[in-house]
Amino acid sequence: MAHTAEIIAVGTELLLGNIANTNAQMLSQSLSGLGVNVFWHTVVGDNPLRLREALETARRRADILLTIGGLGPTYDDLTKQTICEVFGQKLVLHSDIAEDIRAFYESALHVPMPKNNLQQAELPQGCTVFDNPVGTAPGCAFEAEGIHVLMLPGPPFECETMLRRHVEPYLRALSKEVIVSHDIMVFGMGESSVDQLLHYKMTHMENPTLATYAKPAEVRLRATAKADSSEMAQAMLEPVVADVKAALGDVAYGVDVSSLEEVCKQLLLEKGLSLATAESCTGGTIAQRLTALPGVSAVYRGGVVSYWTSVKADVLGVPQAILAEYGAVSEPTARAMAEGVCRITGAEIGVSVTGVAGPDSDERGNPVGLVYLGLHTPDGTFCRRLDLGQRRRDRIRNVSANTALDIVRRYLAGLPLEPAHS
Repeated sequence: MAHTAEIIAVGTELLLGNIANTNAQMLSQSLSGLGVNVFWHTVVGDNPLRLREALETARRRADILLTIGGLGPTYDDLTKQTICEVFGQKLVLHSDIAEDIRAFYESALHVPMPKNNLQQAELPQGCTVFDNPVGTAPGCAFEAEGIHVLMLPGPPFECETMLRRHVEPYLRALSKEVIVSHDIMVFGMGESSVDQLLHYKMTHMENPTLATYAKPAEVRLRATAKADSSEMAQAMLEPVVADVKAALGDVAYGVDVSSLEEVCKQLLLEKGLSLATAESCTGGTIAQRLTALPGVSAVYRGGVVSYWTSVKADVLGVPQAILAEYGAVSEPTARAMAEGVCRITGAEIGVSVTGVAGPDSDERGNPVGLVYLGLHTPDGTFCRRLDLGQRRRDRIRNVSANTALDIVRRYLAGLPLEPAHS
């Protein structure tokens, strides 16, 4: 039997935007892997009437309800009381939990337990108790009228700890089905083009399924299968992933990889080569993304952010004659920047970016969105021109950085330096 879940996060601070609802994201990811369908997320403030309305709605459409928050000792922590009223459960004091909370205050905080903390030891009669080793609010689960209700604390570390220790085993026992997904990462083809290419396949699949998700400057295709075991789901997914990769060609840059920079790092390690970056309009974005990867120092030598023309000349060694004749935003300058950063860092591969990110044209009248990317390698120097048009400044920077990394990936993988679909 397939289970349907709703996640109800309780807290006025969520509605005010003071904190992000990261717990719901974490729970959804976990439940998906357990074969539980999460069809609804609800956020409700610290108001018993509105929480009651949310619970009444949820119980009509889901057979697993997970609530987050409202288990603390303060006057507005009324999640347990409201849930018990809705489901006809009796709250009872668990003396052993009360003693644990009292001991925590005395040993860890060296103060007596406040009287209002005693309500944290009150749980539905006959429930399954979820102990909380990193906080004072225990969670619990009970079944009523065929609906499983699970209550979790709001602090993210406490919520995640309880999820791993108690919630996942509890839910795993309810269903034999598991869900397995693979992400096929795409750069060099827009979401609409990917959808057009794979539309028939996506609309005629039931299990596995295939869906597109737009990411900043790239596309993620998620293939998902549901089966009685992860091995069976994996077997169902393998031909789907292979077919999609074949259809997309070299714009599919990896499966279950986090980013283009991760792929570049791995290829550099495999080839025994090093990389350096020379950036202008991207302002060090490429360097920041690379250096965020653990262990990248084995392949990344360093970079130069040459925002001023004088830095391009004095640091990277771009000849003044090139800058005077062609300007900072030009193919000759991009080539010289890539060659210069290799010369000063000793890297075998150098990638450069120079362009106009906007909002205005540059002093030579080059339009917003004009970008040149240089790539210097042991096999020579290559340059690619991008005409990105009147896009937002951040969009131009992101697309330029992604394209620069993609050019590095293509060279290292022995692929054409420009995608066939571009």
